[in-house]
Amino acid sequence: MISFSNLGRSCLVSLFCLAGLAVAQTPTPQGTPIKLIVPFSPGTGIDLIARTVGPKLALRLNRPVVVDNRVGASGNIGTEAVVRAAPDGNTLLVSVNTLVMNPSLYPGLSFDPVKDLSPVTLTSWGQLLLVTHPKSGYKTALDLVDAAKRQPGRINYASPGVGTPHHLSMELLKNTAHVFLTHIPYRGNGPAVTDLLGGQVDAMFLPIHVALPHIRSGRLLALGIGSEKRHPLLPDVPTLAESKAGKVNVDMWFGIFAPKGTPADIVALFNREVNQLLKTEDVQKAFQGQGMDPSGSTPEEFARVVEKDAIRWAQLIKTQNIKAE
Repeated sequence: MISFSNLGRSCLVSLFCLAGLAVAQTPTPQGTPIKLIVPFSPGTGIDLIARTVGPKLALRLNRPVVVDNRVGASGNIGTEAVVRAAPDGNTLLVSVNTLVMNPSLYPGLSFDPVKDLSPVTLTSWGQLLLVTHPKSGYKTALDLVDAAKRQPGRINYASPGVGTPHHLSMELLKNTAHVFLTHIPYRGNGPAVTDLLGGQVDAMFLPIHVALPHIRSGRLLALGIGSEKRHPLLPDVPTLAESKAGKVNVDMWFGIFAPKGTPADIVALFNREVNQLLKTEDVQKAFQGQGMDPSGSTPEEFARVVEKDAIRWAQLIKTQNIKAE
């Protein structure tokens, strides 16, 4: 006959054994960490992608994933670290279309990001808005273009720096509309936006998530979106083509790359896993909250996007005679 105390002790031991078994069966990332190198500072859109996807990828692959911000030289330092890394699936690059602008801006680069990286997948697209201060008097993008034609060089525009997508987007608009605006480069987005809000500069291209709060508060006016279609967050803002300011599409792509020579099966594995993550609700909400539209691809589709964009920006940089600082 089993006493109550013995029965209680036996049950307690069994519970501890079951708890221990449950802990032992809980999958935890193990093995060599996968390094996601972000060539820009924490808090940027690229960093958000890495820090959103990284932990979820770790769970899916049962391997640790570490985000490594390698900042400097307009993204070239972090990019080169991936180019020089072993093609063994342990190192990936999370980047933006600045990647293909840099070779033309920095002709002394020791690598070619198009030839020396293996595209894994597109992760998202981001749109840029042409905005102005409400007191500028411009109500549409065409107003700005017409004023620039009447007084070449009088109108100025800001950017976070030479060679940034914000800068090259305006240069593309200038080239397409055959107008001249004076470029005022800043060191970062913050001071550029501050002067735009204060009316010290006339216009600027800004990502939607940066511009939206100021547009809603009435401190900035959206003149047009540099995309092929309007955006759901601002359905009343026309495209630049609709505004008759020029057929200008300056959508920014974001994506993941591996070192050249990474085996096709490893590239396919990362492609499959990341594309599955992009379909999840929490990833989509995180991206959309930063003005990015989640969008996956095959490695081949992403490669075509990268190659086409590299040609387009190289031609613009040459035509506009743009030099890096």
